[in-house]
Amino acid sequence: MFDTLSILNGSTTLGYSHRGDGRAPIPIVISRPKGAKVFDEKFLSTPIPANLLPGSRSVVELGDVIRVREEQASFPIFRHNGRYAEMVTAELAGDYEAPLYGMLAVQDALDSQDWTGLTKPEIALHGQPMDQNKSVLLWDGEWEVTWVTFRDMGAAFMVALLGIYILVVAQFGSFKVPLVILTPIPLTFIGILGGHWLFGAPFTATSMIGFIALAGIIVRNSILLVDFIRHAKTPDRDLTDVLIEAGSIRFKPILLTALAAMIGAAVILTDPIFQGLAISLLFGLASSTLLTVLVIPAIYRVLRT
Repeated sequence: MFDTLSILNGSTTLGYSHRGDGRAPIPIVISRPKGAKVFDEKFLSTPIPANLLPGSRSVVELGDVIRVREEQASFPIFRHNGRYAEMVTAELAGDYEAPLYGMLAVQDALDSQDWTGLTKPEIALHGQPMDQNKSVLLWDGEWEVTWVTFRDMGAAFMVALLGIYILVVAQFGSFKVPLVILTPIPLTFIGILGGHWLFGAPFTATSMIGFIALAGIIVRNSILLVDFIRHAKTPDRDLTDVLIEAGSIRFKPILLTALAAMIGAAVILTDPIFQGLAISLLFGLASSTLLTVLVIPAIYRVLRT
């Protein structure tokens, strides 16, 4: 009888399908569909062997040898960080590789629902719900790791920009020059977003790391250009001529610096983990390098540093 119940409600692994290439094998399992595993009359009429029972028939129905009664049971109560919660888990892959894309899809699904007579749940990205009388959808798990990672990296990036600003002020003795030098950093986003769109890749934490790494390279190129302008500028020379000369002379070392970093990034372009880093470095350098020699002289002329 116990074997019969195990077959009806359980599963049996017959073997494994080996896929090779070091991948985990796929188990071959015999089991009834989940929708068929219900306690009904069909289940109670399942024949079971009874030849081991003295004076019994060779086969009896399951309902003849078991007694069914209803009893009260305690429902499981789930808590998360001391708050009552219902836990829902899922894995993201494919088009929803980064958690943000899956979250946006869930947001669209909630907005499309008819909430007439019901309270639409609020969505919290982090922290704990303050009011337990309302339903709150709190994203956790991988999103919490992503949130903390981007928050900490963003704070570190701001500190790095402040440090660069102070160093440039100390070097050139001007509060306007650092503004000119730091201007190309946002321009890298043009290439970064375009590269991710071209490859159909999600913007991940490694993409953010690539953006932060670009700041040092781009600032170096800007310093090369601004330093030449300040040394070549004289009262008897027109500023426009100095800016054109600086762009033509400094363009080669700026281009070589960018190409060296781009070649190194191209090596990991197909890596599934560090692809975002490679795209940020490759396309961010391409866009910022081309725009630096145009934007820096224009801003320098406007600010008249």
